[in-house]
Amino acid sequence: MSVNFRLPGPTPLPPQVKAALGRDMIPHRGPAFRALYRQTLELAREVHRTEGDVLTWAATGSAGWEVAVVNLLSPGDPVLVVVNGDFGERFARVAGRLGIDVRRLDTPWGKAVLPAQLRLALEAHTDVKAVFLVHNETSTGVTNPLRELAAVVREHGALVVVDAVSAAGALPLEVDAWGIDFLFSGSQKAWMCPPGLLIAAAGARAWDAHQRSTYPRFFWDMSEAKKWADQGMTPTTPPLSMVYAFRAALGMITDEGLDRVWERHRRLGAMTREGITGSGLQLFAEHGFESNSLTAFLPPPDVTAGQFLELLRRDYGVEAQGGQAHLADRLIRIGHMGWVNEPEMRQAIDAVADASALLSSGHSEPGKLEALPVRTATA
Repeated sequence: MSVNFRLPGPTPLPPQVKAALGRDMIPHRGPAFRALYRQTLELAREVHRTEGDVLTWAATGSAGWEVAVVNLLSPGDPVLVVVNGDFGERFARVAGRLGIDVRRLDTPWGKAVLPAQLRLALEAHTDVKAVFLVHNETSTGVTNPLRELAAVVREHGALVVVDAVSAAGALPLEVDAWGIDFLFSGSQKAWMCPPGLLIAAAGARAWDAHQRSTYPRFFWDMSEAKKWADQGMTPTTPPLSMVYAFRAALGMITDEGLDRVWERHRRLGAMTREGITGSGLQLFAEHGFESNSLTAFLPPPDVTAGQFLELLRRDYGVEAQGGQAHLADRLIRIGHMGWVNEPEMRQAIDAVADASALLSSGHSEPGKLEALPVRTATA
């Protein structure tokens, strides 16, 4: 049985990316790599809709939290972290561990953070130097209204720092027009590459803050990354195969057209939600703020996420993902980002509908499914 790989990251690799990964090594200080890297960063700026810098590191997307803290802030700086899911929670945890004075705006998981809530929080914490936002909360399938939230932060004067790991490349994103100062993502989501490349966009205000930052840093130093990027290189040996892959993926996105990529994700998101709710299952995300890169839903009553996922895997060849943290065995998440179109999503939706009917009717008893326990996921 072929596998319909529908995780919310990592995502399937298109043939162009697989071919790029198989390319031979080249000198990473030579003219061929310099030309390739300059071209890659130029395309990355295009798809981020920014005239600012885009930099990369050999790392997973989660490294972006630490990169943001040690480059833009100083120990003890007050920061407001907006938390409405597990990735906002991790952003706060990283900041706290690095000595930031963390203030929190907590919203129930499954709900979006609204501009009015953020404005009130900033009125209560007038001294914060940055606001950490998650554009698309992968743990809950909620897309926060980033454009409006960023505008509130800019009115306050704080830095707008964004985790866009499951948004960039799938959802509308205008770094410059929306006033985003620093934004990061990971290669393994809508960028259609394996895990291993951190991509970050930095604007003028981020560079100003960087000059004032007193954190010690070496590998994560933005100044070093930019100095070498301006020469078409990286400070240390780059993950050559990942750069090849990212360049190939960016070519696919620009060939399709960024607006058409966003529209495809919108269409697939709507189709997935319609199919799931049509099966009698309940979406987890607040209406009007559902993500178009993944969908989170509740299993049928008296069925665990682990049991549902095992049936999808065993009988239908569909690989989906459970929830995170306290929702680990209470949510199912299906990804529809990156290299994906209607046929594979239709098959996954039909599998979800069939599995739900079987489990609800008792024809496939949950207790007889040898499901692995769903542990707290990391993506």
